[in-house]
Amino acid sequence: METALTRLVGVRHPIVQTGMGWVAGPRLVSATANAGALGILASATMTTDRLRDAIREVRSRTREPFGVNLRADATDAGDRVRIMIEEGVRVASFALAPSAELIAELKEAGVVVIPSIGARRHAEKVAAWGADAVIVQGGEGGGHTGEVATTVLLPQVVDAVDIPVVAAGGFFDGRGLVAALAYGAAGVAMGTRFLLTSDSTVPDAVKAAYLAATVKDVTVTRAVDGLPHRMLRTELVDTLENSGRTRTLLRSVHRAAGFRRLSGLSWRRMIRDGLAMKHGKELTWSQVLLAANTPMLLKASMVDGRTDLGVMASGQVAGVIEDLPSCAELVARMMDQATSIVGELASGGASMRA
Repeated sequence: METALTRLVGVRHPIVQTGMGWVAGPRLVSATANAGALGILASATMTTDRLRDAIREVRSRTREPFGVNLRADATDAGDRVRIMIEEGVRVASFALAPSAELIAELKEAGVVVIPSIGARRHAEKVAAWGADAVIVQGGEGGGHTGEVATTVLLPQVVDAVDIPVVAAGGFFDGRGLVAALAYGAAGVAMGTRFLLTSDSTVPDAVKAAYLAATVKDVTVTRAVDGLPHRMLRTELVDTLENSGRTRTLLRSVHRAAGFRRLSGLSWRRMIRDGLAMKHGKELTWSQVLLAANTPMLLKASMVDGRTDLGVMASGQVAGVIEDLPSCAELVARMMDQATSIVGELASGGASMRA
């Protein structure tokens, strides 16, 4: 199925696996790429040396195009960009809007730039700066999210920009892909659906928690870092929402110390990164520290399997996902379903059944 996205990045199918911290590693990314979709390597939780090694590991597993997700506000973003260029990465994706200068540097090197956005004005801004495409995430999506549903936000963005738009938030099958294409998108991006595959390295106990979740078990909370964050409701979330400020601060300092030891970051750097994430919001010191060490909270669940101690970012689709296919099986199933639906619509079969 050829779309503006497949032509832009050189993949066979208009499906993107998003760059989820501690989840989107070389194994998942290469499996996605080999399935004909676009895999995105998550680099925010990696050192620069590990990033280079991870890119080379993906390259050793696949000859297909793949991308790397970057934090545009990271102090070493320039170093990471240079590594991507040197290693011949095809796509750069961003959770926050990159600067015009960063976009220009990447494009000059032939790298396709695809920022993720959550509002029409953000899409217009990065398009004016030269972004090649955008991923637009509606409120159903996991992690930091907005309040506008994909079905409302997506057509707004499609009408506002002249670059390919990839829809994210609420997608998990071929029906969603056809719906996104009907809205004018060039493809769909999925996080939770790829997390719940046999190629994902997330521990089995964590996958089981996702599979057991209902739609009502996926909540949006500000208790973690002061920003709207969609995740599974866990013991940690309940504790943060119900604890007083002093107790929450002590817990935050303890977890921040753990992340500092793991990452090698200084306290000054962690606090600065936490403050940079507040986006004009009034955060408590607990939230500043948690914002800085959210990667540690994700690692506790996504790597260590501690569902009681970590956060489990999740789209609402976790409540309707019931199996763990391989990436190849997932992509093939989606494309078969989408192709069948398009054929039925073209022949009038769907309208006759209605």
